[in-house]
Amino acid sequence: MTDRSISSVTAQFSTGPQAPRSPQALARQLRPLLPSEAFQTSPTRLALVPINLAILVLGWHMASQLDRWPLPSLLIWLPIAVLMGNSVMVLGFLAHDLMHGRGPRQRTLRRLAGLLGFSMLWMTPTLWQAVHNREHHSHTNGLQDPDRSYLASQPNSWGKRLFHWIAPSSEVNPLVLALGMTSAWPLHHFRTTCAVLLFNSTKTGFTPASFRVRPAERRAIGLELAAVASIHLLVISWIGLQPIQLLLGYFLPLWIGYAMAMAYIYTNHVLNPLTEDNDPLLSSLSLQVPAWIDLLHCNFSHHSEHHVFPGLNSNYYPLVRQLLLRHHGDRFNLMGAAEAWRLMLATPRFYRDAGHLISADGAVLVPVPLAPAAP
Repeated sequence: MTDRSISSVTAQFSTGPQAPRSPQALARQLRPLLPSEAFQTSPTRLALVPINLAILVLGWHMASQLDRWPLPSLLIWLPIAVLMGNSVMVLGFLAHDLMHGRGPRQRTLRRLAGLLGFSMLWMTPTLWQAVHNREHHSHTNGLQDPDRSYLASQPNSWGKRLFHWIAPSSEVNPLVLALGMTSAWPLHHFRTTCAVLLFNSTKTGFTPASFRVRPAERRAIGLELAAVASIHLLVISWIGLQPIQLLLGYFLPLWIGYAMAMAYIYTNHVLNPLTEDNDPLLSSLSLQVPAWIDLLHCNFSHHSEHHVFPGLNSNYYPLVRQLLLRHHGDRFNLMGAAEAWRLMLATPRFYRDAGHLISADGAVLVPVPLAPAAP
C-alpha cells in the first residue's frame, strides 16, 4: 500500500479545517483548561517502583522455598503469582510514564528507574524511547508505526504469521489466543530488538514498519539488554532450577503480567483506521474500566488522553477525558473493555486499506469498527 492510497482513504475521515486534529493542536486547545500541577512531575510515581519491586523480591524469595511446600498447598501460590504478575505490568506502566518525563529530572536516575521498571518485560529505556516515544507517537497507526497491525499486502514473514496466529481476531483459535496472550509481548519485543540490533534498516521485512536508530543508541540498547539479561539470570539462580520453582516462581508471574498488559495494549489501536494524520482521536481507543482498576494501573486505560498529553501526570487523565468528551465527544473513541474485546474477536486483524480489515485468506472483508462514517 502506498502513501497516496492511505491518504485517499483517510481524506473521508476529516472533520473540517477548524477541528484540531494533531496531538499538538489538541494539547494547545485543552492545556489552558488543566491545572498547572497536571504538568508537574509526580515523585509519588517514582515511589511506586520500589514498592512493586519489593513485591517481586518477596515473591521470588517465597518461590525459592516452593520445593518445601506440600503439594496441595501449591494452590495458595496462584494468587501470589497474580499479585506478582500485576507488579510486572505496573512496573512497565510506571517505566512508560517515566520515559515520557513524568519522573526525576536527573537523566541517569530516570533511566535507571526505567531500566528496573522495564527489566521484567525485557525492554530497555533506549529502545523504548526510539520505538515508542519517537516512532509510535509520531506516526500513530500510520504506515511508519512499528506498533500497528500488519497490512494484508505485506510479505508473509515469520513475524506476520505469528501475529496472525496469536492476535485476537475472528480467525484465532481460542486456546491459541489464551496461550498467545502470555507470549504476544515477548514476540513484539523480540522482533523489534532483532530488527534494530541485527539489521537497523528501514527495509526489515518481518516487522509491521521498520526504523533506524543512531549508532550510539544501538550500542546503548545492546548494553542495556545485557543488563536486563543479567537481572533475569540472577532471579533464576535465586529461585533455583528445579522445575516447580522455575515454572511457578519465574515463568508464571511473567506470563500473567504479559497477558494482563496485552489485554490493554491490543485494544489501543487495532480497532482504529490507519491514518497518516497522527490524530489521536482517530487512531486511538480509550477504555472504560472500574475506578479501582484505574487506580491500580495508573490510568493506563486512558489511551487517547495519553496521546494528546504524553508527558502529563497520569492522575489527571480522567480530567482530560472529561474535556475531550465535552469538546470532541463526536470523535472521541471510548468503549468498555468487554465491548472492545468482543469487537476484536469478531473482526479480522490485517488491514486491506485504511478503512477495511481482511482475513488472511481474503474471504472476509469488513469496515474498521472505529472508522468514522463518511460525511
